[in-house]
Amino acid sequence: MAEKLNIGKRIDCLDKGFVRLVDYLGDDGAIVQAARVSYGKGTTTKRRDRELIRYLMRHRHTSPFEMVEFKFHVKLPIFVARQWIRHRTANVNEYSGRYSEMKDEFYLPNIEQFRKQSEINRQGRGEEKLDEKVAEEIRQAMDETQRRLFDEYHSFLDKDLARELARINLPLSVYTEWYWKIDLHNLFHFLKLRTDWRAQYEIRVYAEAILELIEPVVPLACEAYRDYVADSLSFSRNELLALKEMFGGKTLTEDELKKFGIEGLEKIEFDMKINRINNQT
Repeated sequence: MAEKLNIGKRIDCLDKGFVRLVDYLGDDGAIVQAARVSYGKGTTTKRRDRELIRYLMRHRHTSPFEMVEFKFHVKLPIFVARQWIRHRTANVNEYSGRYSEMKDEFYLPNIEQFRKQSEINRQGRGEEKLDEKVAEEIRQAMDETQRRLFDEYHSFLDKDLARELARINLPLSVYTEWYWKIDLHNLFHFLKLRTDWRAQYEIRVYAEAILELIEPVVPLACEAYRDYVADSLSFSRNELLALKEMFGGKTLTEDELKKFGIEGLEKIEFDMKINRINNQT
């Protein structure tokens, strides 16, 4: 049996977190085997395997990718975990604050991450940074509050209050840990959403680390994922009609784009797609 790749490899994330590959089942060969059913070892070439995997990804034939599973050990802030758990297609077992004492570990953002609210992405930060002095004041206030809440937590425990009650005032910045197991199809969906520029920075760090860990295990699948999902663009019917006009040499004004139903946030996102195409090298 071939030695498994990257087992036990850990990538540090944020200030105190990490993601570690615990185990996996299957590789590119398992995807090909499931797709062909009658596939036998040695009866095909790597080039044909690559062609098949790319065909499956391109046409969204997802079930063969479900034949591969990954298990990770993750240490992450609770507010990141609450976003992460929305991906309900995984198996999760989390550290228990009822059974065990919570560790005095909390997340403090790097000063570079203190930014103003985005005007485009209503649920996230923008590119404009806060004044450095203001950012330092906020970071210090966060640090002091978190330390005070941990001191209070320990004082509750010293008074023999049950752990399940003592923990309830702890902040969302506290680190938790879990084992997370997921098949490759649903992992690619997670990565598509959580490496996107609109995803919160903190969860993007973990998603990028996971992609780095799995790529040596399923290189052909990851190549296809990058080409047809992560680094590709999709256009609506209205956007394609507008593109047809633009390819014909016409420059469309904002009012003309409105005739295609492209306005507001959709107009901003359409412009971003066009800029991405123009900047492609």
